[in-house]
Amino acid sequence: MMHEPLLITAIMNYANRHHAAREIVSVTQDNPRHRYTYADAFGRAARLANALQEMGMQPSDRIGTLAWNDHRHFELYYGVSCSGGVCHTINPRLFEEQIEYIVRHAEDRFIFTDPMFVPLLEKLQGNLDSVESFVVLTDAANMPATSLRNAVSYEQLIKSQSDQFDWPELDEQTACSLCYTSGTTGDPKGALFSHRATVLHAYGIALPDVMNLSQRDTLLPVVPMFHVNAWGAPYAAPLTGARLVLPGAKVGDGAALYELMESEQVNYSLGVPTVWLSLLEYLQESGKKADSLERICVGGAACPAAIIEKFRDEHDVYVHHAWGMTEMSPVGVYNSLKAGAEKLPADDLLQLQLRQGRALFGVDMKIVAEDGEELPWDGKSFGSLKVRGSWVISGYYRHDEPVLDADGWFDTGDVATINAEGFMQITDRSKDVIKSGGEWISSIELENTAVNHPAVAEAAVIGLPHEKWGERPLLVVVKARQSNVSKQEMLQWFNDKVVSWWIPDAVEFVEQLPHTATGKLKKTRLRQDFAGYQWPE
Repeated sequence: MMHEPLLITAIMNYANRHHAAREIVSVTQDNPRHRYTYADAFGRAARLANALQEMGMQPSDRIGTLAWNDHRHFELYYGVSCSGGVCHTINPRLFEEQIEYIVRHAEDRFIFTDPMFVPLLEKLQGNLDSVESFVVLTDAANMPATSLRNAVSYEQLIKSQSDQFDWPELDEQTACSLCYTSGTTGDPKGALFSHRATVLHAYGIALPDVMNLSQRDTLLPVVPMFHVNAWGAPYAAPLTGARLVLPGAKVGDGAALYELMESEQVNYSLGVPTVWLSLLEYLQESGKKADSLERICVGGAACPAAIIEKFRDEHDVYVHHAWGMTEMSPVGVYNSLKAGAEKLPADDLLQLQLRQGRALFGVDMKIVAEDGEELPWDGKSFGSLKVRGSWVISGYYRHDEPVLDADGWFDTGDVATINAEGFMQITDRSKDVIKSGGEWISSIELENTAVNHPAVAEAAVIGLPHEKWGERPLLVVVKARQSNVSKQEMLQWFNDKVVSWWIPDAVEFVEQLPHTATGKLKKTRLRQDFAGYQWPE
């Protein structure tokens, strides 16, 4: 058999030949609705590769990006990686000291930035010794005045370059992209992805039982391209010929998101629960319907039942649960029903949808007890979730500490259960699970129950020290706008929904909850805020 290396370049070449006329639509600061084709995009990626070569980029150089989901960022994905560099996507929502640490640790040689982040980089550049120049992702007319060293606009950089480039025949194990974890418990750690792993991941998520992408789809990844490559969408879309809509900085604006979805006839979209809650809130207030949308994927955090039910009952949109990690490229499981499951009673079907899903081909998983013994897939036993597979990291970038156990499994840090059909459900993070009177309580299940209350916008549950039980759950709630619910009513909501001894001992109302840069609840901060909490009599 022939040996053809699995390269992102092959995705680009395939899309150029078979899907050249398919459209990429994006929102940028200098153009509210930019349109062009895959052929245009890859021609400009070649211009970028020529410019990088002229700038002196060497194989494996890290090229940093601080950018939203738009066409220029898409070009960087291919222009950098296919020419032998490493596209290092940096999360601009991180704390300044984290961004500085990440750039210094990766030793980024050049940084490409959205104009919005120029002031941030001006503050940091004195400590970013490895960065030789900054490229602002705009045209000359919209180039901001800046003190960034060797600053140039993106359009000016590629303007005079050829749209032809002699793409190198790379080894498939060559690094193509780099993404750092948010570092909630220490410095961020880098996950370095190879061409081979990225192509296999794109194959995996495009399968019918996963995202089921095809040339007939219009895909809008709300999940940012700076966070684990937008869950692989910028690779799976050209692989399948799906039309791509990129929302720019409008990711948290329900009204803007709705207008973009409807005007561009988006039928499939990817995002975290907070995005979908924002969209549902806008739809409810405006009285509008999500007519073009057929299905969405929810990941990044557990999906509350209310999201599934509202999209289903009010908008005829099917919600797919998914789960993964930065260390897994990132998708590991996806919830698509097996044959016959649609005939289940409504309540049973909803409970099945609330599970994160089944493992993709290319990912293996198991749950283990505290003594390391593997637990059965019976839907009841829960233990530490471990994974291994073709797109799971074997170690962190420039980090000597081993991350795999003796048998080559990666410990995800999650606690989970798996039923006989292979549907996995996260019950907690190992550091967040609550141990009360020697028994485990799932904070995630309590949070999902709380969010299903119509007066609740967001909820978190943390375990706090208790004199008698060791730990007990405290419920922390952000009320929905114009809602009024008492503490007693809130706690009564749990009756008959969870076992009685799981019900939180107290509830506190707050204006907002702390989140990590990727939108997840920051429970370390909550535990600090409520340290020394006095339980009510």
